[in-house]
Amino acid sequence: MNQNTGKQFINGQRVSSGAAELVSIDAGSGKPLPYTFYQATPEEADRAAEAADEAFYAYSTLPLSQRARFLEAIAEQIEALGEDFISIVCEESGLPAARIAGERARTANQMRMFAASVRDGSFLGVRIDTFEGTGKPALRQMNIGIGPVAVFGASNFPLAFSTAGGDTASALAAGCPVVFKAHSGHMRTAEVIAEAILTAAEQCDVPAGVFNMIFGGRIGAKLVEHPRIKAVGFTGSLHGGKALINIANARPDPIPVFAEMSSINPVIMLDGIMESSAEKLAEETVASFTMGTGQFCTKPGLIIGFASEGFNRFVDKLTATVGALSPMMMLNPSTLHSYNERKALFDNTPELTLLASGQAEENRAQAALYRADAAFVAGKNPLVQEEIFGPAAIVISVESKEALLQVLSALQGQLTVTLFGEDQEIAESGYLVNTLQSLAGRLIVNGYPTGVEVCQAMVHGGPWPATSDARGTSVGSLAINRFLRPVCFQNYPESLLPLALKDSNPLQSTRLVNGVMQK
Repeated sequence: MNQNTGKQFINGQRVSSGAAELVSIDAGSGKPLPYTFYQATPEEADRAAEAADEAFYAYSTLPLSQRARFLEAIAEQIEALGEDFISIVCEESGLPAARIAGERARTANQMRMFAASVRDGSFLGVRIDTFEGTGKPALRQMNIGIGPVAVFGASNFPLAFSTAGGDTASALAAGCPVVFKAHSGHMRTAEVIAEAILTAAEQCDVPAGVFNMIFGGRIGAKLVEHPRIKAVGFTGSLHGGKALINIANARPDPIPVFAEMSSINPVIMLDGIMESSAEKLAEETVASFTMGTGQFCTKPGLIIGFASEGFNRFVDKLTATVGALSPMMMLNPSTLHSYNERKALFDNTPELTLLASGQAEENRAQAALYRADAAFVAGKNPLVQEEIFGPAAIVISVESKEALLQVLSALQGQLTVTLFGEDQEIAESGYLVNTLQSLAGRLIVNGYPTGVEVCQAMVHGGPWPATSDARGTSVGSLAINRFLRPVCFQNYPESLLPLALKDSNPLQSTRLVNGVMQK
């Protein structure tokens, strides 16, 4: 692990022409750490985007085996980082060492999953229509990388959703170089991971401009505006996501922004399971919405049940459990400040009743549980539509199935929606199916939304404002599709065709040929 220099990563070099005015902050104390960083200049942002563009053709046309090996080498470099690296991440994020070790493994596994997808070649989506004997020209279609991608890292996952996280991994897998804007909450962590990526690039003879990284505030907009950038990956606040979307849409050539932003992840408790398991489910629910100090994008923020004696016991147990919670460390002082501001707004809203607060301590988050009337939520009040990033949740009760549907129909798009019930009542909940499918990207029965498995079938996305484009996912192998576009080759001679489209199928990938799936 190299020493901290704080300079930008541009075309394989460390560069600085701005001021060394940025410092990393200890999440627990709020005091500066001994790491300094240079604010990127507009010229450096330009150079990073241009370096990515210059690397695009060479990188995107490398053999798929070489591209896959690059992703695997990144995984190996990240896994090789020692305990001193874990300590740095813990300092900057306030997260425990066990959590960081698990996240490092997830980040490496994510790279390997995309490497396997690249080797398989199915992401190319090859379709061939030969029209033999008809006199028509042959048509051959495949997916290619969209071009250089600007990626913005998340605060709450300094590894898995950051420098070498899902957006970077899926862009690289698609054949797209990356310009990464380091998150201010974990700049030293980002610097170490960026070094690991460049080491892997050197090992695999990959163009240096395939990965670039810049530091600083006020510079992200410059990246999104740059004509060489062809797409954006973002994980963060609704406000931040909207700002980037507006910039991207205002370009002479608008580009897609794949933003994961805001979700309150409703949890619905049916009657039967309240009668049998109210207290147990209450404890588990509190554990879920306070996991990681409530800083998961899949944290359940709205808990809904039918008015009943069982649901009353559930709420009583929720209240007692929250009231006993110790103060919690958040990712950084600014995140704590934002949480306290939002919590104060909740406290001063007459329609919200504070049922319980956890123990308080300076510089720590205090858990909270609120109650609201179903009519307040069904009225689409914006206060309860946007997530509160921290250990707080709202509970409501409804009187009927019709009232439940009114509440759900009033909600904006979500990453997840969860249904708890006994087997029979789950089987009889068909009246909810269409509403739930239209509401979220992941539908869960008798489980908690916190925790997102990295696998082929995962969907981490949903209708606006959970994400900016409900057709994609930022977790799982399907995430690669966000950074691809289809190209059709008409009447091309065999000698000019990409390998994936040649008659001999040298990549041995699965292809749709004249309407028949072949390999």
